[in-house]
Amino acid sequence: MKIVFMGTPEFAVASLDILVQNNYEVVAVVTVPDKPAGRGQQLQQSAVKKYALEKGLKVLQPEKLKEESFINELKTLQADLQIVVAFRMLPEVVWNMPPLGTFNLHGSLLPKYRGAAPINWAVINGELESGVTTFKLKHEIDTGNMLFQQKTPIAPATTAGELHDALMEIGANLILKTVKAIESGDYELKPQDDALSIHAPKLFKETCKINWTNDVLKIHNLVRGLSPYPTAYTEFKDKHGQLMGLKIFRSETEETIHEHHSGDVKTDGKSFLKVACLNGFIHIKELQMAGKKRMSTEEFLRGFNIEANFRFYS
Repeated sequence: MKIVFMGTPEFAVASLDILVQNNYEVVAVVTVPDKPAGRGQQLQQSAVKKYALEKGLKVLQPEKLKEESFINELKTLQADLQIVVAFRMLPEVVWNMPPLGTFNLHGSLLPKYRGAAPINWAVINGELESGVTTFKLKHEIDTGNMLFQQKTPIAPATTAGELHDALMEIGANLILKTVKAIESGDYELKPQDDALSIHAPKLFKETCKINWTNDVLKIHNLVRGLSPYPTAYTEFKDKHGQLMGLKIFRSETEETIHEHHSGDVKTDGKSFLKVACLNGFIHIKELQMAGKKRMSTEEFLRGFNIEANFRFYS
């Protein structure tokens, strides 16, 4: 069975690797064009391209997925099946090409969390479980008939980054299961119930700013749901009255009744830093000042003096 694999980030590499390790014939890997990045603006290859080149796989990097040259090259490959993991939305002429169709691995238990950031939103919304789904592609994004799902619990302190890594491995195994089922014809397609759908839109800067008037658990879930990227942040005024940004990577909750204003900061100057919010305090455990490295609260307090009446702004 000839397979074309489409993907870009590290999340997709595990799925490609499991196909290679199980001796499936991956006739081509489709990924994004190299892009300039970093201070030197050097061209950077996607994680999937780096892996594909290491394994000697054919790599295609179309600027546009409707390019005639790309479509023609896909046709000449005569793939039986296409697999998509963390890639762009495909035009019908591409996903409808192979005789066995095209299936996608999505980082949620569909129809929950359709969209660009399913892992982040599951944590932000305080879900107790997540998982991965394989489904056949059709016109509307993340709505196709499902093949298989695999669940995993989300612990109260789990970050989006930790869930991402867990789903990456679970997803790779589900890719293998799905390919074997399609190869043997032993599977059933299950339609999604649109009434149960939850949207997981792209994350923007305004999504990441902490509102200290919110409930303590809601803020904690936002912090871990955006960690390590794109990261929840807050702002404070420096001694010159200028607003400064502060990213928060890890937090803990303290649920209690208090009389402080939302955003008020309390600390002993050595070991703890907590912020007043509705129903309690958020204890900041890891943070990063603009222009500085990520550090623990203890490290931060050794070099930053917090004066009386210091507060964060929503």
